[in-house]
Amino acid sequence: MVNAPLDEALVQLITKRVIERLAREQPPADDGRLRVPCNISVRHVHLCQEHVEILYGPGHSLEPRNELYQPGQYASKQTVTLVGPRMRCLGEVRVLGPLRPNTQVEVSKTDAIFLGVDPPVKPSGNHEGSVGLIVVGPVGVVHLQRGVILANRHIHLSTATANKFGIQDNRYMKVRVETAKKTLFEDVQVRVHESFVDEMHLDTDDGNACGLSGGELVEILLD
Repeated sequence: MVNAPLDEALVQLITKRVIERLAREQPPADDGRLRVPCNISVRHVHLCQEHVEILYGPGHSLEPRNELYQPGQYASKQTVTLVGPRMRCLGEVRVLGPLRPNTQVEVSKTDAIFLGVDPPVKPSGNHEGSVGLIVVGPVGVVHLQRGVILANRHIHLSTATANKFGIQDNRYMKVRVETAKKTLFEDVQVRVHESFVDEMHLDTDDGNACGLSGGELVEILLD
C-alpha cells in the first residue's frame, strides 16, 4: 500500500495545532514564573501592495495558505527569490500577510552572509539604517533600497498577561531557555497588545544555537 503525500498546507496546519495544544497542556506555573512558547521564525518577506503587483501582476493580491500563531497573521501561497550583491540567491522565500505599508525582508545572519548583505538588528517595521537587495517574483522584480533586517528577539504578550505580571509595552527583558544547550537571552523586546497570543520569536540562528525546535516553553525573567 502506497501512502499519498500530505498536502504542505495541511502539514503546516497540523503542526500549528499540535504546538498550540502542547502549550495549553503545560501545567500553569504556580511559582510566579512567566513562561511562554517560543517559535522559530524562518526567513520571510512582508510586502506592500505596490510590490505585490510588480512581482505578481496588476490587481494581484496575497492568497492565504495557512494561519500563523498570532491572530490575523498568515503564510501566503506566494514566494519570492532574494538576490544579493554577490548574485547569490535564496529561493522559495515565503511571503507573509497581511500587507504592510512598506516591504520588509527578514533574514538570519547566516542568510545575510550568504547573500552578501549586512542588515542591522531591528524591531519589525523599523527600517532606519537597513539595507536593500533584489526581490524576484514570477512577473517582475523589485530593487529594494531598504527594508532588509535581522529581526530582534521579541515576545508577543496579551494585555491580560502583561497586566498580571506588571510588564509594560516595549520593555526589554531577559529570557531563560532550559534545553540541553541552556541559554540566557538579554535585551528581548516585549510587545503588548490585546490581540496578541503569548509567544516568543527567535530566528533560525538563535533557535539552532540553543537547541530549540519550536513550541517549547521559555521563561521570561521578572527580576
